[in-house]
Parts: sequence; structure tokens; C-alpha cells
Amino acid sequence: MSDLCRVCNSPAVKLFSAELLGSTVQYFECTRCGYVQTESPFWIDRAYTEAINDSDTGIMLRNRVNTQLVLMTLLTLRLPRERVVDFAGGYGLLVRQLRDLGVNALWRDKFCANLFARGFEHKDEPAILLTAFEVFEHLVAPMEALEYMLTIAPNVLLSTEVMPTPTPSQGEWWYYGREHGQHVGFYRLRTLQHMAERFGCRLLTDGRTNHLITRGSLPALFWQLGLKLRLLAPILARFLLDSKTLQDRDLMLSGLAPNNKDTSTSCILPEK
Repeated sequence: MSDLCRVCNSPAVKLFSAELLGSTVQYFECTRCGYVQTESPFWIDRAYTEAINDSDTGIMLRNRVNTQLVLMTLLTLRLPRERVVDFAGGYGLLVRQLRDLGVNALWRDKFCANLFARGFEHKDEPAILLTAFEVFEHLVAPMEALEYMLTIAPNVLLSTEVMPTPTPSQGEWWYYGREHGQHVGFYRLRTLQHMAERFGCRLLTDGRTNHLITRGSLPALFWQLGLKLRLLAPILARFLLDSKTLQDRDLMLSGLAPNNKDTSTSCILPEK
């Protein structure tokens, strides 16, 4: 049995069958770019009864770390005051934390309620950086989604765990997400490299989790050093930026916050 790779359209051979949410699901691996994918996710409505899955106990810690990663990326780009869009931004935790530190961050998410960054939704304004933390493994159409992201910003900072080699079975790797059924695609570095090159971009990566797809000439070593020094980011922000916490409160009270509830994007995740 075979399928076509959703990244490069090459043949993808069957790896194994496994259970997801009570259904038997086929997994395939691309013979060219190494992308591992499920079959077309017919179970997806059951997986997204809640936008944030119940087992995501790391959400607070992850957003704290991601705040540091975004700040250091902006600093290595030497553009700390430019606009950032958090794509599939969940409850808005990252946007609120970034704005509290002075970053001009906006929220965008088709499937989740914006609880913490209300009034600061993205209205299709151009940005210097788009973040997509723990998003790519959810994408049914990853190339279409990346193409859209790059229309918003020339730099896409993403996190997704790199698929090990040799390819593990479902029971050998936690990132398959069998308890929630939301992860439908898994990337190797050569997969991400192919995606970047397809759109005339470069891939910078820490080799494990964090990756930057960029149209710019930022040196890889400079960005990687910034990631290692990420704990310094909030300290540097105090000197370079002004917190937006009180400013945002005043904007909300005055009704002048840039509010737009229609932030849907058809290529990100399947319709519910």
C-alpha cells in the first residue's frame, strides 16, 4: 500500500497501522523527503472537540520558553520593535506575554478562543516574524499553509519535534500523540529543508525542535547562539522595549484596540 507525500508529492510507502481514537489508521513515509504522515484524517472531528488537548500540561512552561525564543529571534534579526504574528495562537498566552515585554505581537487562530490577547487579533497586517509553535504537526496541507504564512512575514519561527531515524513505531515515540489524535504529519530536517527551498527560503535549525524558515541572510550560527542565550531575552527587553501592559489596558478601555474576530485561514487545519 502507498500514498502520495503531502509535502513533496512523491510516493509514500506504508510504515504501519495503529489505533487513534478507536480507529485503525495507516501511517506512511515519503521515499524522497522523509515526511511521515497519517492517511487522510477521517477522525479529525473527534480529535478537535477541544482546541487544546487535555494532556497538554506543558502549555504554560512552553509559552514562557517561546517568549524567550521570539525575543532572541527578533534581537538577532535586529528588529525588536517590528510586528509579530502568533499563528494558531491558542488562548493568546504568548501574545500577552510578548506584549507585556514590549513586543508588538498579534494573535491569529481559527479554532481557539482568544482569552488573554483580546483586542489584539491579526487583521492581515504584514509582519517581520510569524510564529507557529506546535502547529506544523497538525497541518493537513503543510505546503499550502507555509506558503500562506510567508505572505504575512518573511521569517517563520516554528517548533516541531524532528522525526527520529530509524522511524519509531507509534508506541515508541510520544510525539505521535495517539492519546489525542491531532498530530497528522511528522518532519525530518530534510523535509523542512525541502519546504524552505520550495519557497526560496533558508532553513535555520537547532536540529531538534526549533526552526526558522527565512527569506533573509541571518547567519545560522548567530541565530543558534541567540537560542542558547534565550534566558537573557527578558532582561534585554527591559532595556530595549517598553511594556505594553498599561498601554493595552488604556486601548481596551477606550475602544481603540485593533480588534478583528475574523481570523480564519482555510489551509491550516481541517474544518470542524
